[in-house]
Amino acid sequence: MKMILKRLVLAVALVLSPMLAVAEDVKPRLFVNLTTDDTWAAAKAIMFAHQKAQKQGHDAAIWMNVRAVYLADKKRPSHVHGLMADKGTSVQDMLKAFIADGGTVIMCGACSKAAGLSKADYIDGITMGSTDLVAGWLFDPNTKTLAW
Repeated sequence: MKMILKRLVLAVALVLSPMLAVAEDVKPRLFVNLTTDDTWAAAKAIMFAHQKAQKQGHDAAIWMNVRAVYLADKKRPSHVHGLMADKGTSVQDMLKAFIADGGTVIMCGACSKAAGLSKADYIDGITMGSTDLVAGWLFDPNTKTLAW
């Protein structure tokens, strides 16, 4: 009986060990829902996604929708309040740095259209959103969502 039990435990361990290894390799993800064109709030959202999530090893995406689409428009100045103002950093500079470090910035297509903007109007590196792209982030079981 002990031999059967030992073999059963060994078999279960062999079956579960690859699943545990896969679970350890999964990176946590952060999906930031940014809806405002308020530069202070946007700067906080971008800084959190970049400095507190992405640079800590998490995959991070910022979904810019509603009025936030205006913040990535190359033609609009985007001054930043607070700590970033001392450095002369704009929201667009912050987005570019986030993208350069591997972050994903997803632009709402419907919101862009409503604002009269297209991909050509945005800073480099912006990804135009789709239902599948947003859902892939939003409904991933390893994703946490934060909204500004």
